[in-house]
Amino acid sequence: MSSLLQCPSKLLFPLHHPYSNSLLHYSTPRPLHPRCQTLRILCAKRTGKQRYPSEKKKLRLRKKEALSSVANKFEGIWRLSKLSVPVQNDPGKDFLQIHIDLLQEIAKVIKFPVASMLPEEAFSVVRKSFDARKILKEAKFVYTVDMDVSKLLSLEPRTWDFINRLEPKVGLIEHMPSEKISRDLTSLVGHIKDSNGTLPREQEHNIDSGESHKCSTARKPKIAVVGSGPSGLFAALVLAEFGADVTLIERGQAVEKRGRDIGALVVRRILESESNFCFGEGGAGTWSDGKLVTRIGRNSDCVLTIMNTLVQFGAPKSILVDGKPHLGTDRLVPLLRNFRHHLQSLGVEIKFGTRVDDLLIQNGHVVGVEVSDSTTKLQSDCKKLGFDAVILAVGHSARDIYQMLLSHNVDLVPKDFAVGLRVEHPQELINNIQYSALANEICRGRGKVPVADYKVVHYVNDKDENSALKLESTSRSCYSFCMCPGGQVVLTSTSPSEICINGMSFSRRASRWANAALVVTVSTKDFDALNFHGPLAGVEFQREFERRAAMMGGGNFVVPVQTVTDFMENKISVTSMPPSSYRLGVKAASLHELFPSYMTDALRYSISMFDKELPGFISKEALLHGVETRTSSPIQIPRDSETYESLSLRGLYPVGEGAGYAGGIVSAAVDGMYTGFSVAKQFNLFHGDIESVLGKAQSAGVVKY
Repeated sequence: MSSLLQCPSKLLFPLHHPYSNSLLHYSTPRPLHPRCQTLRILCAKRTGKQRYPSEKKKLRLRKKEALSSVANKFEGIWRLSKLSVPVQNDPGKDFLQIHIDLLQEIAKVIKFPVASMLPEEAFSVVRKSFDARKILKEAKFVYTVDMDVSKLLSLEPRTWDFINRLEPKVGLIEHMPSEKISRDLTSLVGHIKDSNGTLPREQEHNIDSGESHKCSTARKPKIAVVGSGPSGLFAALVLAEFGADVTLIERGQAVEKRGRDIGALVVRRILESESNFCFGEGGAGTWSDGKLVTRIGRNSDCVLTIMNTLVQFGAPKSILVDGKPHLGTDRLVPLLRNFRHHLQSLGVEIKFGTRVDDLLIQNGHVVGVEVSDSTTKLQSDCKKLGFDAVILAVGHSARDIYQMLLSHNVDLVPKDFAVGLRVEHPQELINNIQYSALANEICRGRGKVPVADYKVVHYVNDKDENSALKLESTSRSCYSFCMCPGGQVVLTSTSPSEICINGMSFSRRASRWANAALVVTVSTKDFDALNFHGPLAGVEFQREFERRAAMMGGGNFVVPVQTVTDFMENKISVTSMPPSSYRLGVKAASLHELFPSYMTDALRYSISMFDKELPGFISKEALLHGVETRTSSPIQIPRDSETYESLSLRGLYPVGEGAGYAGGIVSAAVDGMYTGFSVAKQFNLFHGDIESVLGKAQSAGVVKY
């Protein structure tokens, strides 16, 4: 919220820290993180000729290892990738088992003459994706399959000669000495305990010596986790499984009550400021498309652990195989309920409807939080709760938390993000653009091929011959964000005076609309141009356009809209507009006047480029909605790369999307999981090496100061 509810009383008593015998002070002050310029988030993935020399070197080493490390071809697993089955020969997107046409592709790779003789039991599908790119002669399903050599030889001994002649090829045929075991988080922590990853608790060490916090055998460390989005839930799960005394504090409501509050907003226009599309159990991603795609390594140990944990709590097993996994709101709600019940069974205390108003600090160390009932605006119910550490896992809309952190001189570094408009097309149009004749196979999410989506990006700079930035020295990226096939446009405002929107889909993606944000990157140069300065300049930049959109809509949560064709021609949509999935009403407006001209020009130019890639994208049936501003956090809270502790306030652990370290459900969950392990290690609950358990931590992008 824009203003911070303050408790009228100050800290009238010295709060007793649970480790009061040594009040967690340090003998030498740790250097604070210097105040930095804007963070620049760069995509970490490059391919082909664009690869950095270091990436090319890694690829060569990987190839060399793959070609020389097969000690015994007749043991372990052979992974066969890029196996293509034409769509007409495949059972369809929902069939994730081995079938005869896939066996024929496997037989070609291992050069076995009779595919029908290969036993299905020896193979398992690891990944299945749909590829309908127009450069292909025909659409196809692409598989990655694991071949269990021992099982294959026991069931069909005549494959021995063919396995003997099999040679590894990077990215196509790779050998693994043993089957890769991926566990859910509960099983993983249990395995660590069984393997003595956690040791008997020792006597307290002297904190002055700089060692990790140690717990006496008499009590558990008390940890507060603020926020029940993916990062908060997974941090809480790790710590609870290791035996910490965890309290999960959520300003919003549990999914059942939150669903009713969202229903009241959609039907009766009643906005609950603390329980809505942004705030509540599961975070902003609960009422979204539930995408589980990530840029931090789909096959990495940490991501597989997250995915298996989601399956443990009710997600379909298909998310482990699907090339573009997603859940949808209808599946996320029961999953979160199961997640909550498991946390409670571990002893986690969950406080819904509880807002953190302040941090309690002694000697430069967080010793607790001050909370109040978020369902009332009264300030008389403030409570002070003592904790050994606070994991701050709020979302990117918790603007009052940013303001509170500034009041304690916690470093907040503004970073680049993106703003724009959300475009909506008839889903049938997108199906025809992407699939042509195959569009008839979709059947509103129940057909053979997935509902069509798209992902477009254009890099605009002042050197481009037709660039919209001729008078500007800034290069920008314009791209689609959070594309929701078969979805709807929803309101994500947290204040009645602001309009902010997003998209959501259910699991079947059966709606007759497709929507996606079209956004352009912005930086401190753009904030400065509107006289917004300081760490929260990006927040004020967001607010400015959310208020402008609300004024254009005329209030009462009505969203301003404009057809794409009229936006391209700089004219208001005065004739009849295409229907919108947004349920609170739309109003024709001049969205081409919403942003500064250079941003509008960049959007317009990029849309013209998108239309070349997706002919028909510019259409009278396409409707732009304003405004999309909360694509990612406008700030980052600097933290130690190993301990995850804030560099400017000890005992505070900023995590997830709101802290600027994630961008989506999976990356936020991964960040929360790593933080949970790190805090567990700090408090002597875990003694192993985090990287040996989860692999090396990776962020959603490369962050440069």
